[in-house]
Parts: sequence; structure tokens; C-alpha cells
Amino acid sequence: MFGGLAKSIFGSSNDRYVNSIEKIVRQINALEDDYAALSDEELQGATATFRERLAEGETLDDILPQAFAVVREGSKRVFGMRHFDVQMIGGVVLHRGEIAEMRTGEGKTLVATLAVYLNALEGKGVHVVTVNDYLARRDAETMGKLYNWLGLTVGVIVPNMHEAQRREAYGCDITYATNNELGFDYLRDNMKQSREQQVHRPFNFAIVDEVDSILIDEARTPLIISGPTEDKSELYVAIDAIVQKVEEDDYELDEKARNIGFTEDGIERVEQMLIEAGLLETDNLYDFENTQVVHHLDQALRANKMFKRDTDYIVKDGKVVIIDEFTGRMMDGRRWSNGLHQAVEAKEGVKIEPENQTMASITFQNYFRMYPKLAGMTGTAATEAAEFFDIYKLNVVEIPTNLPIQRIDEDDQFYKTMQEKFAAIAKGIKEKNEIGQPVLVGTVSIEKSELLSAFLDKEGVKHAVLNARMHEKEAHIVAQAGRIGAVTIATNMAGRGTDIQLGGNLEFRTEDELSGMPEGPERDAAIARIKEEIAAERQQVLDAGGLFVLGTERHESRRIDNQLRGRSGRQGDPGLSRFYLCLEDDLLRIFGPDTLFSKMMNANLADGEAIGSKWLSKAIETAQKKVEARNYDQRKQVVEYDNVMNDQRTVIYEQRAEIMDSEAVDDVVLDMRADTINAIVGTACPPGSYPEQWDVEGLKEKFRDITGEDAPIEQWLEEDGIEPEDIDQRLAAIADAKMDAKLESFDHNIWRQVEKSILLDRMDFHWKEHLATLDALRQVVFLRAYAQKTPLNEYKQEAFALFERMLDEIREDVTRLLMNTSLRMPDPEPAPLPDLPDFLTNPSATVPGEGLMTGHIDPLTGRDNSDDGDGSAGREALFGSLAGSTFAQVGPGGADTANPYEGMDISRNAPCPCGSGNKYKHCHGAAV
Repeated sequence: MFGGLAKSIFGSSNDRYVNSIEKIVRQINALEDDYAALSDEELQGATATFRERLAEGETLDDILPQAFAVVREGSKRVFGMRHFDVQMIGGVVLHRGEIAEMRTGEGKTLVATLAVYLNALEGKGVHVVTVNDYLARRDAETMGKLYNWLGLTVGVIVPNMHEAQRREAYGCDITYATNNELGFDYLRDNMKQSREQQVHRPFNFAIVDEVDSILIDEARTPLIISGPTEDKSELYVAIDAIVQKVEEDDYELDEKARNIGFTEDGIERVEQMLIEAGLLETDNLYDFENTQVVHHLDQALRANKMFKRDTDYIVKDGKVVIIDEFTGRMMDGRRWSNGLHQAVEAKEGVKIEPENQTMASITFQNYFRMYPKLAGMTGTAATEAAEFFDIYKLNVVEIPTNLPIQRIDEDDQFYKTMQEKFAAIAKGIKEKNEIGQPVLVGTVSIEKSELLSAFLDKEGVKHAVLNARMHEKEAHIVAQAGRIGAVTIATNMAGRGTDIQLGGNLEFRTEDELSGMPEGPERDAAIARIKEEIAAERQQVLDAGGLFVLGTERHESRRIDNQLRGRSGRQGDPGLSRFYLCLEDDLLRIFGPDTLFSKMMNANLADGEAIGSKWLSKAIETAQKKVEARNYDQRKQVVEYDNVMNDQRTVIYEQRAEIMDSEAVDDVVLDMRADTINAIVGTACPPGSYPEQWDVEGLKEKFRDITGEDAPIEQWLEEDGIEPEDIDQRLAAIADAKMDAKLESFDHNIWRQVEKSILLDRMDFHWKEHLATLDALRQVVFLRAYAQKTPLNEYKQEAFALFERMLDEIREDVTRLLMNTSLRMPDPEPAPLPDLPDFLTNPSATVPGEGLMTGHIDPLTGRDNSDDGDGSAGREALFGSLAGSTFAQVGPGGADTANPYEGMDISRNAPCPCGSGNKYKHCHGAAV
């Protein structure tokens, strides 16, 4: 009570914060006349002046009022648009590293120019992050006119760009890119072998457009670069045929948690079918030998019983294409992980592509937290304010609208069945259509949009359908959704990036109607005619009540509903919004208080009758909050697990950077050799043990394996009775002597390159194997909960032990390779670093059978939420690059033989030393 009273008197904390910024806006406004009096050249010269002031010690806050005034005046001259005062407030919020929540149509794109220009003056680079490639290109081209006019450079990162183009774009003052392109470039940079090959600059400042979509919705899933494994398509097809025979009683489906599993009776039936099909190694499904079959069986069950065609994916040109659950867009080139995509391909009878193995990964949370300053803007962030602060330490500031909102939000309408609801929707749309009021209909899936389309066809209502199948026409359909009598069905409206203007959009009408007309008086006259038509049509739409937004059901997230509603009532226009719901909607069916709803509605509603109630709407909102809380828990869990890997990732990437920056790494290699010998001595001669307990023969064999040298350890023991420390020192002396003798024969510059290349190569190879191990651990660690242990703590302990073991393996592997590497010298010139494979220099390149995929994989559900379809050429080319170079012939004799490792004591099941990633017996050891 007292809180409400204080708020009514003093305003909310948000109101007080916004009011505190208004004094800065008054300073900016006071400069407007002065800057308006300047010539173009004088105004453009302000950029150089600002940079001089910064160089002399002033801060960005010191020059903020003048810089914002320059941008406002520049916008008036370049675009003919003047920033509103509330947009100036938004600009200050972005500059301070906060989230500006601004309603749809308030001009967020123009707001960003203020903070972008100011921060770009430092020359450290500003990243503007968008949700799709279309918006990145559009905003870079449109807003780039203003930045270029003011003397700043602008670049854009989109798929299928070569390394040189990417490096140039990142080198600009301002860089537009999607979140996925930025994240994948970061991962690829940390797989390269020199600083010169990297494209990223040090992190500085990023503004994230549609920040809730990127940092909340897409943050459920990490970015992953992966490479193919062996082909198992026949197994997928065989298991899919068995799962097709599974009946409803054989499995349990939990739609709320999106989990599915076989019942005991189901396991028995499936086990018998697998035995009959000859797919089991033993008669017990859960024997260790059948682990792979169990995994594929689980994925086939999910693919057939949980994932629905035209809702979760579509089949296009013989390929399974994932549909983004938040935007309804197709995700070409993206694949689900852990064999799920292959299971769906088997279900649909299309070509099955090989599974992939993780080679690098990072979550959006940990990627964006690397920016020293991060800001965002969206129309809907307040509902997730707590998560933004908890995860990213970002405050959400609600920016007031330039004009009061006139839209009317009506109560939800509830029906008993889906058929009744859609019949009522079609009837309501027809009524609005007859009076000329434009209608925007939001659906949650392609299936629902096509169902509604069929109802409208029966009613004779002309309409446009916007879903994944109509992706190419998206912007044009949305842009004209505000015309007289327009009916537009859209599968989610998040991140569409195109403003719905009442009466139509001049830019798109000009492009559609005058594309073939050359510049000249005739075209100018046609544009003037279109402007008059739009103005007249706008007035008709206003008289009809503005844009009517109709939701066919509630989304899991309130933000998605608010984004749909926000399309109406732009810039003070009138508008109307209404949602239609029924008992068969997924949200009500899965999360709603079904007993209460069912009893009340079935008892009180006649067929075809609707009920509207604030109480029911409140109950729906409660259900949405439950889902949002569950989704937050999932995202938080992803972050907690990735934080463990992030610490390790940081160590590896920092070590790689130090190696790349070093002219020589001989001291690192020396330490690795000493640590390796110390470790094998410690294993063979444990502290506190007696000499007769030592594994002398094992120590000799291990030392020979690593260095190629024999050591008379028995003789030392007989003659000198030495301690383990003495053995350590003598073995190190033998290894050092061999290395010193080798170095006398070769140019030190060449050898330094060899050491760097082998060190980076082995780090990359073992890091890849470590990620695969962590992936497997992540899938099973939850079982520790049955032993009353916390899975996260168990994961931390196991991951730390695995990381320590990986570092030991790197040290041992590098020592072995360097001790046994011989150089063939074609000429005295220093050997260059091996060429990078195409997938690092040209992410769009593809080599059959070796392609790398970039993905954005949910570790809990297997969904891929990325928006990047880069195929790439094999990372094995990098791992195996040393084998094809002039200086890498490994083996005690160093001869150029068919098997350069012949004579080395290599297990046939061990990874091949060439770095291919294959087992020795399948690689160079195949001929042995």
C-alpha cells in the first residue's frame, strides 16, 4: 500500500532514472541551433575534433552532448529525420551499457546511431548485433550512409564471406553482424595458427538489437563447430523401421518437460524386435555392447513421437530443415545434435548425413560477457529484467513513448475446441475485412497458419501467409500488412525488423511497382502518386480503427505475445488486439489448470460460444510465468555447465594466444619435456616405495616410446643405488642431449616454426577430444543424482580431472613428436606455417565427407537454435597439416617411408601421430 502511494507521488525508480537523463537531453537541445547553422563540411569536421579531444584525455561522457547533437543534425541532413527527445534518452541508456526497452515503431534503429557514433570515436570498434542477415545488411547499408557522411567506416559480416573480407569488416569503426557470425568467428579465430590469420579485434562495445531474442531465447543453446564422424545411415534406417511399429502404450511422453522414454513393456517389445532384426550384440538391450543401439533408439523415438513436421521442421528439396520456434524462420544448414537430425532424416526417408563431433563451442552468455561494455534494445525486456541482471549485469530501462499509446487490448476469448475457435477467428477477420480494417494474425506454427488459411478460403477472405515456406517474401508481406483490407497471417513476429505502417510502406511499394522504371521525371511523378495514395489510404485505415492484431493462441513466453501486440498502435496510432484461446491449445493443455478450465467451460458454454474473463487471462499469464521460470532454469543450467568449460576454454585460448605471439617457444617445450619425464618417473617409482617395487621395465619402455632412446636404468640401480630424483635428472639429461644434438643440424628459425606448429596442432587435437569427452559426461552426469550427489558438482570435479589429464597428454604428445621429428630441408629459407584449411579462411567452403558444420545446440533437447549455415572444409586438414609439410617426417630414423612412424611403439588403437584424428590402425598404421 505504502509502496503504491510513494510510487504515485514520486514515480517509479525507472521514472526517476529517465527524469535524471532529461537534463542531458536539455543540453543537447541547447546545441541544436548552433549545429544547424554549420555547413556540411564544418559538421563533418566535428568527428576529427572529437577524436582529438579524446586523445587529449577527455572521456566519452565529456563529449556526449555535442556528439549526440552532431548525430541528430547529421540525421536531419542525410535522412530527413530528427531524433525525438525520448530517442536521445534511449541513446544515453545504450551508451551507459544498459537495455533500452522501446515500443515497436519508436525508432530503435535510429536510437542506436547515437551511442554507436559516440563509442566508435575511440577507434576500438563497435559491434551492432542483429538477429538475422537481412537486418545486418539493411541496417549497415541504411545507417551506414549517416556514419560514412560523418567520417566513420562501416562493415557488415554475413555468411559466405572470405577471411580477408571478414578481417576488413572487423577493422571498421562500426561492424554489423548476427550473433551467430560473431560467435563462430571467435571460435574459428581460436583454431588458427597465427595472429595474422585471425579476423576479430579485441572486444570493446556491442549493442544487441532485439536483445531479448538473442540473449534470452537463443541463449538456451551453445554455438558449436563440429566435424563429421563415421557414416551410420543403415543403422538409423533399421532402427526407425522398428520405432515406427511402437504403439502408444510402449512409451511415456512428458510434453511439459519435453521428455520421452519407453515403458517397461515397451522395452521388452522393442528388445524382441531388435533381436529379430539382428541389431543387438547380446540378448539384453542394456548390455554395454548395445550402448550405441540404445542411443539411436532413444533419438528415433524422439524424432517420431515428439518432433512434428511443419511445426519443428519442414522437408525442402529432399532435406530436413529446422524451423526456429521463436521466429518461424527456416534454419538452412543447421542440424540437431547427438544423432537427432539423422533420426528425423530416417523418419522422413531423405538422405542421411553423417553425425558430427564437437570441435569448439561457446554459449552466448559467455561470449557476450567478454565485451567490456554491452548494451541492448528491444520492445519487450521488462518481463526478463531479473535474468538480464543475474546473467549479464544489465539493467532494463523503459523508455517512454514519443506519443501516448492508443491501442486497445481486449480480454482473451475462450472456446471449447480448436474447430470452434478457428471458425470464430475466420468470422471475426471477415467482419474487420469488410470494413477495410487491416488484420495481422499471429500463429505459433506453420500447421496452424495453414489451417487458418483454409478457414479464410472458405469465408472468401483474401489473405497472405507468412511462414517458413514464404521466407523470401517476408519483408514485402510485412511491410504492406497495414494497407486497407490487408489480412496477413504470420508465424511469430519476433525480430521481423520491418515496420508496419498504416496505408502501406513507400519504400517497398516503390521497389515492387517501379523496379523496372529508370530514374527521371516519370519515375518521380509515379513516386509522388504513390505517396498520395498511401496518405489517403492511411486516413481510411485510421477511420477503420487502425491495425487489428489477432493472436490465435498464447505463446509460452509473454514477450512473444507482447511483440505481436506491439505491432499495432505505432507512434500514437489507434489499434486493437485480441487473443483467441481454446482448451486444445498447447499452453492450456500442458500447463494450464486443466480440471478447473474443463469443468467450468464444458458446464457453462454451449457449442460455438465464447467466454471472456480477466480471471481466465490472469490464469493464462500464471501458466506463462511457470514456463518462463522453467526456461530460465534451463538457460541457467546451460550457463552453469558452460562456466566450467569456459574456465578451461579461457586457459587453452590464452595459451594459444601466447604461443602465437611468441617468437620462440623453446622454454615452453623444455618445461613440457621435463614435466613429462618427471610424470613417467613418478608413475613407475611412486613416492615412499622401495626400489624392488618400481616398474623399471615399464619406465624404460615408456621413455623409449617418448624419446626414442634407451636408458640403462638397471645399471644405475646396481652401480649407484640411486633415488627417483636422480633417475629423473639422468633421463632428462639423455633427452636434452638428444635434442641439443638435433638442433645443431638445423636452422634455429625453422626449428622454432616446427615447435610452434606442433605445439598448436597437439593442443587443438587434444582440446577437440576433451570436448567430446565433456559432451559424453554432460549427457550422463545427471544419473549421479540417484546417489544423492549434485550433478553439477560432480561435473565440475570430473571435468577438472579430465582437463588435468588432457594437459598431461598434450605435454607427452608434444615431447614425443619433437623428440622423434626429423627435418628434410629443401632450401635454407624458413619454412612457413602450414596453409589453413578452407573452413577457417572461407567458412562457406565445403569438401564432401570433410565438411564442418556450425550449430547452436541445446544440450538438453538436442534442438539447434543457431542461424548460421556455414558448411566448412575438414578440420582434419589442420590437424593433419604437419604430415604433408616439408619438415614433418616422424620416426626414429626420420626416413621418408610409406609409414613414417614405423619403428615407433604406437598402439594400433591410439590416435595416429599425424594428427588426422583417426586411429593409428586406420591411418598410417594400416599398412603395418
